[in-house]
Amino acid sequence: INAEYGGYTYKGSSVVLYRNFEIFGHQITSTSDWAGGVYASPSVAGSRPGANIAVTWASMMSFGQKGYVAATKEVINGARYFIQGLLKIEGIKVMGKPEVSCVAWTSDVFNIYNMSSDLASKGWNLAVLQFPAGIHIALTRRHMSPGVIDELLSDIRESAVKQLAAPKSKPSGAAAMYGMAAQIPDRSIVDDIAKEFWKLYYSTG
Repeated sequence: INAEYGGYTYKGSSVVLYRNFEIFGHQITSTSDWAGGVYASPSVAGSRPGANIAVTWASMMSFGQKGYVAATKEVINGARYFIQGLLKIEGIKVMGKPEVSCVAWTSDVFNIYNMSSDLASKGWNLAVLQFPAGIHIALTRRHMSPGVIDELLSDIRESAVKQLAAPKSKPSGAAAMYGMAAQIPDRSIVDDIAKEFWKLYYSTG
């Protein structure tokens, strides 16, 4: 369970639920021949900070079942409103059949990554997809604030008009990077590049 999304708490508060203790036992890491003595931990990661656990618990107790039900209804209604708005925009196609809060869209007319870059320049932090290419948003209560969804729809509509005017324009910046990565047939190359990025990120040289 990703408590940071539907639970409205901090990142890193995901929870794994097990049907019984027998299954949970496979998660436990135990070392009996370590020089420091017997060591056992409920997970491979070892010690975990308690602050995040406490905040997650407090959030869940604060919302309660009624609070979560109300929040879920609000988000689902907002998502349906957003989907209906997307369906009215020329050049845009909703991907799949969104049931709850995650909505993705693409285009058969223009490069959707160009729209992603355009929306990013307007301050929208949206996720891009590949196979097939698309844009994705996980709607939360933050997006339910008055005017937020309408503003996003307005910017998507404005961007669609721009993209339709030049549907064959070549992507640049992040749009070009995502487009290029999706076209590399050997996915191991993409994995290697991603690993090299993190090596450079943490390098002190």
